[in-house]
Amino acid sequence: MAQQEWLYGLHAMQSVLEKEPERVMEVWVLKGRNDERLTNIVNQARRFGISVQFSQRKALDDKVNGEQHQGVVAKAKPARVLDEADLDKILANEAQPLILVLDGITDPHNLGACLRTADGAGVHAVVVPKDNSASLNGTVRKVACGAAEVVPLIQITNLARTLKHLQDKGLWIIGTAGETDKTLYDVDLKGPTALVMGAEGKGMRRLTKETCDELVKLPMAGSVTSLNVSVATGVCLYEIVRQRSL
Repeated sequence: MAQQEWLYGLHAMQSVLEKEPERVMEVWVLKGRNDERLTNIVNQARRFGISVQFSQRKALDDKVNGEQHQGVVAKAKPARVLDEADLDKILANEAQPLILVLDGITDPHNLGACLRTADGAGVHAVVVPKDNSASLNGTVRKVACGAAEVVPLIQITNLARTLKHLQDKGLWIIGTAGETDKTLYDVDLKGPTALVMGAEGKGMRRLTKETCDELVKLPMAGSVTSLNVSVATGVCLYEIVRQRSL
């Protein structure tokens, strides 16, 4: 495991300083920028005894390989990786669990967007395979706008086995696939649910698909055949939210 990671972006920095300030080792801030949100981050970091340095834009750009850092970059200790045992603890505490499973989402921007939507929809955990998946890096945290610090991201070794375990715990496994005739709006999503989203283009892997209790699709009326995975995830999650609120 890496000994450190780079965090950047205003939302991500605010979240980590609020939730896990002990992880932050050092902060660099854009010299000459004096807006309120950045000043709050500087003051908060100093309250925790974290070193704050003011740097030119190029120095910040170089630290994060040109990513959009919004004037703040930090070196931090890696967050603890959550696993199957953590997932069981979450399930034990929820009467009506809602789990989002991402099979093969390798783009960190998509993972970050899915985490942000998951937080908004009240998802209790997001599950990803350890292999063939984006990891929780600075880009994911920035795109997630703080959600990466509050939504548990569970990394598991065998996705089909974890889905069967969720079934044993009473969750209904809903997978999204274009080849089914049933749409998202044809199924009852009020009970304990795990929503499985596949990678763009490839979709879910065969074993993942075979483990699902039910496959659904989004109705597509135009010329495109599919939506971006983070957009599709938002549509599906908020249909679950809608049904649960009835």
